[in-house]
Amino acid sequence: MSARVRTTVALPGALLKAVDAAIRAGSAKSRNEFFALALERQLEDQRRATIDASFAEMANDPIYQQEATEIEEAFRNADWEALRAVEGNG
Repeated sequence: MSARVRTTVALPGALLKAVDAAIRAGSAKSRNEFFALALERQLEDQRRATIDASFAEMANDPIYQQEATEIEEAFRNADWEALRAVEGNG
């Protein structure tokens, strides 16, 4: 775990009350833990959104689409054979 660094944030009072209520309900042991968990979750959401955006771009990328089509065609017979084997028809 990396070293902790102190910082100060200004929050709306209602938000801080909601955080404190969540802590009392068991969501975290402390404000520090609650904020760290929330920030980690937000950063993970942003990371996933970046990855999702990259995948979404593939739908409009003609080079990627051509490559995907070629791969699908190359494995079409193998996919069919695998399906038949799994279903017991092979």
